[in-house]
Amino acid sequence: MEPGNHTHVPQFILLGLSEEAELQPLLFGLFLSMYLVTFTGNLLIILAITTDSHLHTPMYFFLSNLSFADICFTSTTVPKMLMNIQMQNKVITYEDCITQMYFFLLFAGLDNFLLTVMAYDRFVAICHPMHYMVIMNPRFCGLLLLTAWALSFLQSLLNVLLLLRLSFCTELKISHFFCEFNQVVHLACSDTFLNDLVMYLVSATLGVIPFSGILFSYIKIVSSILKMSSAEGKYKAFSTCGSHLSVVSLFYGTALGVYFSLAAIENSRATAIASVMYTVATPMLNPFIYSLRNKDIKQALRKLFSGGTSYITETHP
Repeated sequence: MEPGNHTHVPQFILLGLSEEAELQPLLFGLFLSMYLVTFTGNLLIILAITTDSHLHTPMYFFLSNLSFADICFTSTTVPKMLMNIQMQNKVITYEDCITQMYFFLLFAGLDNFLLTVMAYDRFVAICHPMHYMVIMNPRFCGLLLLTAWALSFLQSLLNVLLLLRLSFCTELKISHFFCEFNQVVHLACSDTFLNDLVMYLVSATLGVIPFSGILFSYIKIVSSILKMSSAEGKYKAFSTCGSHLSVVSLFYGTALGVYFSLAAIENSRATAIASVMYTVATPMLNPFIYSLRNKDIKQALRKLFSGGTSYITETHP
C-alpha cells in the first residue's frame, strides 16, 4: 500500500449512540435539553458568584471556574452531535476531530485539577481554619488556577501532537458520539505503541495523583470533623464539604466506571452510552448539587433573579 494513501485523512464517521432512525429525534431532544440545562445552570452559578460580593472567596472562585470548565467540556461534544443528528450526517473532518479531541482532553483535565484544588481548599478551611485566609490568599489561588490550566494544556497538547504522527487507513468509523481519543488512536494503521504508552502514563499520573490528593484531603477533613465537640460545628463542616464531595463522587465514579469497564465490555457502543454519564450528565447535575446543598448559592441566585426583576420593573413601568 502506497504511503501517499495515508498522508491525508479527509474525514471520520461518528456512529453515535444508535443508528436506528426512529431514535434520532428522541436523542436530539434529550441531548439538546441536557445541553441547555448544563449551559444555563452553570452560567447562573458563574453570574451568582461574580455579582454577589459575599461569594468572593477562594471556594466560590474555584467553583465559578469549575462551572466555566463544565460549560466548555460539554460544548466540545454535544453541539457537534446535535448538528450531525439534525443534518443526518455522521461525518467529522480530520481537522475537526483533532480539534475536538484537544479541547475535550483540555477541559476534562481542567475539571480533574479543579476538583483537586477545591478539595485542598476545603482541607485548609476545616483543618487549619485560623490560617485559611493567609494560606488561600488571592495570589496563591491564582497560582493554583494557572497551574491547573497549564497542566491541562500540556497533557492535551502532548497527546494530540503524538496523534498527528500517525497515519490512518480507510476504516475510519468511530463507535461514539464524539472523537474519543483512545478509539481514534486505534484506528491508525501505523504503530501506536508510543501513543499508548504516553496515554496510559499521562492518564495514570494525572488521574491517580489528583484522586489520591482528594482522598487524602477528605481523610484529614473527616478526622478533624470527628474531633469537634460541637454538633453544630460538625454539621456546618460537613455541609460545606457535602456539595464538593458529591460532585467528586459523581465525576470520578462515572469516569472510572466507564474506563474500568473497557476491559470487560467488548462493545464500544455500550461504552459510548456509559460515557454520557461523565461527559454530559455530570456537568448538568453539578449546578443542582451546589445550588440545592448550599445556602449561600441559593441566596445569591435569589438576589440575581430579584435584581433582574427589579431592573425590568424599573425600565418597563
